[in-house]
Amino acid sequence: MLASFILMTGAPAEGGQQGNPLMTIGFFALIFMVFFFLIIRPQQKKQKEHQKMLQSVQNGDRIMTTGGLIGNIMGTKEEEGLDILVLKIAENTKVEVSRTSVAHVITKNR
Repeated sequence: MLASFILMTGAPAEGGQQGNPLMTIGFFALIFMVFFFLIIRPQQKKQKEHQKMLQSVQNGDRIMTTGGLIGNIMGTKEEEGLDILVLKIAENTKVEVSRTSVAHVITKNR
């Protein structure tokens, strides 16, 4: 049964002709292009937009961090090469978070 299925699919018998190598290369190139345009390129675009958003946050913006904290940016500083945001999350409660931990901006200070 398996042998008849293989014969019906057109698989070459022993010592038969090999497929065209250009067709194989073309097929793999097509697969790579599909992955690039459907997966890689949109991810790169999203990453660039996120980097632009991180650079544009400023005092007074209401943000949410990747850890789920929501608060207003009260100031910025730099320690040991890290950009740090001072985030006010409640009355008399301020925390320091890395700029890279900002998930998204809820409201911009106008």
